[in-house]
Amino acid sequence: MPSAAADLILLGDLTGRYAAGSYSRLASNGRTVILRADRQGAAEHGHRITAAIACHVARAGGNVDHLALLLLHPDHEGGRHTRSIAVRSGQTRALDYIRPVWASGSEAVTSTRALGSRHHAFEVLAALRDRIETTPWRGVRGRTALRVLRAHLNFAETAGGPLHHASERQAAEEAGISRTTLRAVYETVLKPGGWLRRLRVGQGREGSTWYLAPGSSPHQGASSALSRSWTTQFPPEPALEEWTTPETAPTADIDSTVLSQLMGHDAFAHHGLGSAALMLISALHQRPTQTVGELVGSSSVSRATTYRTLKRLANYGLVRCTGETWTLTPRALEGFGTRLPEAETALAAALAQGWEKLADQHGTSGIAARRKALHTVERAAYREALDRLAEHRSRAAVLVHDGRQVLVPAPRPDEIPPTWQSPDGRVLDPVTGRPADGWQVATDGRLILITPSDQRSYDELAAAHAEALSEWESAA
Repeated sequence: MPSAAADLILLGDLTGRYAAGSYSRLASNGRTVILRADRQGAAEHGHRITAAIACHVARAGGNVDHLALLLLHPDHEGGRHTRSIAVRSGQTRALDYIRPVWASGSEAVTSTRALGSRHHAFEVLAALRDRIETTPWRGVRGRTALRVLRAHLNFAETAGGPLHHASERQAAEEAGISRTTLRAVYETVLKPGGWLRRLRVGQGREGSTWYLAPGSSPHQGASSALSRSWTTQFPPEPALEEWTTPETAPTADIDSTVLSQLMGHDAFAHHGLGSAALMLISALHQRPTQTVGELVGSSSVSRATTYRTLKRLANYGLVRCTGETWTLTPRALEGFGTRLPEAETALAAALAQGWEKLADQHGTSGIAARRKALHTVERAAYREALDRLAEHRSRAAVLVHDGRQVLVPAPRPDEIPPTWQSPDGRVLDPVTGRPADGWQVATDGRLILITPSDQRSYDELAAAHAEALSEWESAA
């Protein structure tokens, strides 16, 4: 076990590494930070230390029994939180607490990689990028999944590791697709394939927590079965010996960096050049001179779609054919084309002078801007709803007085309207207008329900407190 793990078990959290956020929390307004009670903060801090020790034990090849021995040892400061549970609630309750912590820690260790340094993290991301670029992403759904995965890889590279934070709107804007499409490919391709996992759903103003991992082929497992169920054609009989291998190669070879730079542009939207053009441009940038057969294998685009897309790109002057090989034009990645002598079509006569011109010709110009504007409005509405929820506000009534509209705010749900309270301080039934038995008005103007357990005198309450204090001291 590393020295840092041994120090954590024997000496506890001396540096306060696991105390961040334990003793404070966001206030109800969602903006300011308030302090937790000392006992709540200590419990949160102790739980984080326990979870960290569980991860160290799992990484060292231990089991739940080893974890219990380490935490319940009287000389180990790292197990103080677990031992306090055992003192208050018994040994059985402490073991019941250890089991789910161990299950969560062991799952985290088996599904993630320990990164020793920032350099190691970038090595992991580089290996993941190579895996993504050599995996065949067939079909429209596969190419869309590649755009989403590359967007999350951009976020991970910014964060410095596979663990990163991003909202669905951010990922959709980065990939150049809608949120509906993003959710579909996540559920049908990336999540079943093990490429992308959502560790925590975003709440409030925080995005979701994601983890990137080298997954399997997007056409294996559940996603493959789903793809076959959606097709309108039935495969031929095996005896005919047809379709024994897919049309595209089992491996691909593209430059995903080029793809990530172009995929958010309007020219590559669904009704524009599309994802097939992205794949072919990325494949040709990786290997400049390729035949159609080679492009089918390196880009994972079907032969018919490859021919059709290459013709469109050639008409815009983005690619050119020399004999049987295709290459990118010198300024293709800048969105400028060079008119070819053999191009005589009307479409080729008006070559695109940049990606904006291409988007205008396909009618997709402004899609990204409109998507961002929609997301901005959605964020503002969501934040306003959070503010109303934090303030316990409800819709105000509108009265017309002297020709003017007057807003009458609704009462807070935890306060008593004046009509519910009598002059002598008793609570009135809003239906009958008579005093309601069992209810009392507190000093802050809120309702208190009096139950039989509350009908105790001061002496009874003092005796109960003394008895509880005696039990606590004897247990300690």
